[in-house]
Amino acid sequence: MDRLVRSTLVISLCFIAGGINLRVNASKVPTVHLAFVARFEKPVDIASRANDSGIYIAQQSGRVVRYGSNGKSTVTLDLSALTKAEGERGLLGLVFHPNGKSLYVNYTDTNGNTVVARYAMKPDGSARSSSRVVIFTLRQPYANHNGGGLAFGPNGRLFIATGDGGSGGDPQRRALDLKSRLGKMLSINPNATSQADNDLVIWSRGLRNPWRFEFDSQGNLWIADVGQNKWEEVNLARAEVGSGKGKSFGWSAFEANSRFNADQSAQGHLFPVYAYQHGQAGCSISGGTRIRDPNLPSLKDWYVYGDYCSGTLTAIWVLGNKTIRTVSLAENVGSITAVRSVYGGAAYVLTMEGKIYRIMN
Repeated sequence: MDRLVRSTLVISLCFIAGGINLRVNASKVPTVHLAFVARFEKPVDIASRANDSGIYIAQQSGRVVRYGSNGKSTVTLDLSALTKAEGERGLLGLVFHPNGKSLYVNYTDTNGNTVVARYAMKPDGSARSSSRVVIFTLRQPYANHNGGGLAFGPNGRLFIATGDGGSGGDPQRRALDLKSRLGKMLSINPNATSQADNDLVIWSRGLRNPWRFEFDSQGNLWIADVGQNKWEEVNLARAEVGSGKGKSFGWSAFEANSRFNADQSAQGHLFPVYAYQHGQAGCSISGGTRIRDPNLPSLKDWYVYGDYCSGTLTAIWVLGNKTIRTVSLAENVGSITAVRSVYGGAAYVLTMEGKIYRIMN
């Protein structure tokens, strides 16, 4: 593996103009910086929609806030009465329909169970509360590993990432069990009128806590799966092999490339394209996006992720099913909750301390 470790990098960090500027002396990697955008309370996800210059931030407290290009923020939706923001619970994810007319949110209710609901959007950037339709719910046996990510797939369906149910070590062995919806990538009809007609499909299995995932512009499925004791991992299911349909990502038979629960079948699963061990690099991956911002040409197709524990921002270059280059982009960014590309390609970094940055040249 051709890995550019820290000793071969020249990194210059300086805090200027409200952002983090850094120079990376490495092949194909330009001078980039994290430009400070705004501050919001506990932001966990970000999205934008067609024909709208604003960005939408999901706050763990239950609020979705629109931040306009004029620097003004307005509340799009307030779910704070429907959730309890504690630990790994609260409002966890959001996504817009590709046509921009509907907002989908993923949150835990006051009993700790997962809810995915759809809201119609108004022209002014607010959601119509009366239009609420619950299209998916899932009982959560423990308070942790709730997943939370949402994304539209290349087939036009809505994808929902669920954790293994929590506690530790997958005690009920749900992640690989096709009778359970926990520890899965699920696919549903985004236009469902209720849970009864959501046409739910278990797309793939073997996930521990897939906090953030995405389909890139080529239809490849990237999943940043938070590990158990030793390893954090990035999984990739390429479009040419079905974008993960019918595949297993291995948990809890494996944690990354290491055998974990010996009583779970280890046959035929996809190994991660990248994994890093707990330690200086961190202990909780916050995915992650394959860069497609036209303003970042030399980072195009690099996958960038953060780590909640260490505050590091890292880019990896994947060739085939292997990571052949790893570059540290920034350190001490904060408790990174997400690294996300929005409609149009702009890439953002969110921190639990409240800061939102855009990755810029």
